[in-house]
Amino acid sequence: MTARSPGRGTAAAVAALTACLALTATQAAAAPVPGGAAQGRGEVTPATRFYVDPHSKAAKQALADVRSGDFADAANMAKLASWPQAAWFTEGTPQEVRAGVNTLVRRAGAVHRTPVLVAYNVPGRDCSQYSSGGAASSAAYRQWIDAFAAGIGDRSAVVVVEPDGLALLPKDCGPATDPTGELTATRVADLAYAVKTLKARPHTAVYLDAGNVQWRAVGDIAQRLLDAGVRQGDGFSLNVSNTHPTDHNARYGTWIAECMWYATEGPAPARGHTDWCASQYYSAAAPNDGTPGNSVNSADPATWRWTDAWFDQNAGTPPATALSHFVIDTSRNGLGAWTPEPGKYSGDPEPWCNAPGRGLGPRPTADTGVPLTDAYLWIKVPGESDGSCTRGTGGTVDPEYGIVDPPAGAWWPDQVHGLARNAAPRLTFNR
Repeated sequence: MTARSPGRGTAAAVAALTACLALTATQAAAAPVPGGAAQGRGEVTPATRFYVDPHSKAAKQALADVRSGDFADAANMAKLASWPQAAWFTEGTPQEVRAGVNTLVRRAGAVHRTPVLVAYNVPGRDCSQYSSGGAASSAAYRQWIDAFAAGIGDRSAVVVVEPDGLALLPKDCGPATDPTGELTATRVADLAYAVKTLKARPHTAVYLDAGNVQWRAVGDIAQRLLDAGVRQGDGFSLNVSNTHPTDHNARYGTWIAECMWYATEGPAPARGHTDWCASQYYSAAAPNDGTPGNSVNSADPATWRWTDAWFDQNAGTPPATALSHFVIDTSRNGLGAWTPEPGKYSGDPEPWCNAPGRGLGPRPTADTGVPLTDAYLWIKVPGESDGSCTRGTGGTVDPEYGIVDPPAGAWWPDQVHGLARNAAPRLTFNR
């Protein structure tokens, strides 16, 4: 009989133990503790503890890696599985979404934790691109949202409403998509309905998505948020499924909050004028004389001092209680945004789409220590593809990976292994 290699056996045992520890840590983290879930009215506080699904895709990947003998990746997947991640609801009948949501919040409530859910079913979502789909009509969507809210009931939950739904309105999809503006008006009304309906649940915190720091100018997204009833909820979400640095998004979110206050409760002449707000693209407080550094450059945060200066000069110090709060998706931004080599692509390099070489970012927590930032969340599920990116090449293969990327939402083991290996800060168990 051939003796088994001690090294191999030890590695297998360690990896298997690690996977088990991850699931155990998940359950331990979910044990009841005082203040573990959002209390009173639906809100996120530093004491809020988020739900960890013991049957997550990362947990299953850890076990698959053990079985295949990939013990290093198994250990990383076990660590990843110990951290809370959002659950996306993207389709289904009202009855199906109500049942699915109810099951999740019931499991989370049983262990005194708050689940993070994503409502992603608005009609015409993603301009019919990689994540196209959504409800068949406004009426169907509202019935779906009613069912979503009913599934939550009186239990604690955090809901992120429609990633990209406001930053990518029908009017932004091209001149032929919404020539009359009717689709855009309906989208905004549907989002407002979703925020109001979900927030009507007594223990639900609601964040309306607002894109990311390298997308809409501050005044533009501030007005869109106001139009869509953001103040009926708890605030807005940033950087969902993107890789921009956490501190850049926090700065952007603060400007948005101050801009909304400025145009609604600030100086009388400014009422209704979110368009006056400085942004990551321009500030009237800068000299704007052509000298390097004397104007705002969205790609150079050192120039954002001019945006800060404009808000200092025009908004002053708004009451903290009058400013909207926000959450930031840190699931893939540990190494910041990806920028392809200059000249590598003649078309759109799609830097947001399955950005190569990225890593997990700051761990999910409601204790951020950053004013107005209610939580860092892993909203985009690490390891789920953004879609079959082509970098504007006109082909089907993603030249960054040399393969046809999995469809949007599909599990991609190679990607999640890379995110875990490149995590910044280094990936550890959630204790």
